[in-house]
Amino acid sequence: MRKNAVAWAALIVSSVALLSSTGALRTIPAAPKVTPESQKTAKALSEAFEAVADFVRPSVVQISVTKKAPKLPSGAARRFQFPGPNGQTPKDFEEMLKRFFGPEQGNPENEQFGMPGTPTRGVGSGFVYDANGHILTNNHVVENADKISVKFHDGTEVHATVVGADKQTDVAVIKIDNTSYPPIPKGDSSKLRVGELVMAVGSPFELSQTVTTGIISALNRNNVRINDFESFIQTDAPINRGNSGGPLVNLDGEVIGINSAIVTGGSSGNDGIGFAIPIKLASTIADMLIKDGKVHFARIGIELNPLTPALARQLGLPDGTKGIMVGNVVAGSPADKAGLKQGDVIIGFAGENVADPSTFRLKVATSAVSKPYDLEYIREGVTQKTRIVPAPQETVVFDVEREGKSGGSSESPKESATTAFKDFGLEVQPLTAELAKSLGVAADKKGLLVTSVTPGSPAEAAGVAEGDVISKIIHNHKIRPLTSVKDFQDMTSKTDEVAVYIEKEKGRLGAFVTLSKAAK
Repeated sequence: MRKNAVAWAALIVSSVALLSSTGALRTIPAAPKVTPESQKTAKALSEAFEAVADFVRPSVVQISVTKKAPKLPSGAARRFQFPGPNGQTPKDFEEMLKRFFGPEQGNPENEQFGMPGTPTRGVGSGFVYDANGHILTNNHVVENADKISVKFHDGTEVHATVVGADKQTDVAVIKIDNTSYPPIPKGDSSKLRVGELVMAVGSPFELSQTVTTGIISALNRNNVRINDFESFIQTDAPINRGNSGGPLVNLDGEVIGINSAIVTGGSSGNDGIGFAIPIKLASTIADMLIKDGKVHFARIGIELNPLTPALARQLGLPDGTKGIMVGNVVAGSPADKAGLKQGDVIIGFAGENVADPSTFRLKVATSAVSKPYDLEYIREGVTQKTRIVPAPQETVVFDVEREGKSGGSSESPKESATTAFKDFGLEVQPLTAELAKSLGVAADKKGLLVTSVTPGSPAEAAGVAEGDVISKIIHNHKIRPLTSVKDFQDMTSKTDEVAVYIEKEKGRLGAFVTLSKAAK
């Protein structure tokens, strides 16, 4: 009996020692001390978020859409993807960008649109825009919808109709008869700052009235390439498929953007990078849609060329000059009438500085037609001013957009001697009338035809390709026509860097590029 007691005691002692060595009996550390001031600040921030959420919820809606999947051709896969901006399908940027339209609609899997010819359903978000029953959302949420249903926070569900939609900006307006729900006040998206706290509200994965928070990560994201016109607000507020069309709001309870797209790293969920259309742009489009059912974009008729530091040097401009370079001017366009010429550098429009082509293009596009605007530009080192009157988009047509343009002759032109410029990595030959005809350009077009580009060369790096035509060159800070190989030789022999105007094949706009000689 005593042996058993000793054995039990030894077992207990060894067990305690073992537990102690593994840390199982260690004292649990006390919670970190938080100062009253810190607690007060944290609670105040929490209360601010709570107040904003309570304020905006009654104005945020879940949008359910029914579409009939089109019949697919015989033998086609049982999948259909609605086209995105510029004719792209979600598959084109599946690895980078995915719309988040809902569990079925937003997922590029076979079941997302069901069997061909059968109704399919998708879910998005929106918010009350005004006191007349108008609701703002994304074009891709309601595009091609057969039936639209809107559900409010209190469970009220009503039918909605499309007032108007615009693919180029991905903005749409729908309307309901019920006008008892308050619109969300509009904030000033032009005064946003990176780091500002924001809240996203919507229906991700059909989970209505979902609220997430984050900050503004970046502004004026205009190279996402999912819409024709872009100036996105980037946010890390968690948003997912189904959030499309929902509001991004600030801590004053004002809508500052429409949640529109996300970047994914191969998954279908949020990876911390979301994009919202600024409310300033969205409301401009919405007001046009409500008034006329369509959008009236403006043009001034210039090809936009980024002003790179290398191009600025070639033009003799001071370091740090911001603006855009005029690549070409459409004959008879507002720009032509205002006196703008190829090579001018636009630095101001409508009282605002011009920094990049995308922002300037959007600013012009949303300007009032037939209203004069101040425009400031630099020509040959001298700053000048003019007045320009934008015209309706459909009345200003670039050559590459014209229908019925000749596709060129099927006859092969006679071979002509080529000249190699090894420092740049290209070969050229004079553009003869016969060559011009074969390329489908005007017979009197002057320049040099690029016949070969060396892989890995400076020319390839600048985007020059076989079949391009070099028609202009910047020499001594002035743009000059390029008519012969000798001209090109003379103007490039004593410099390591040169800017030339490259005209692309039919259907693509030309541009100024900089060629730098390869290091020896």
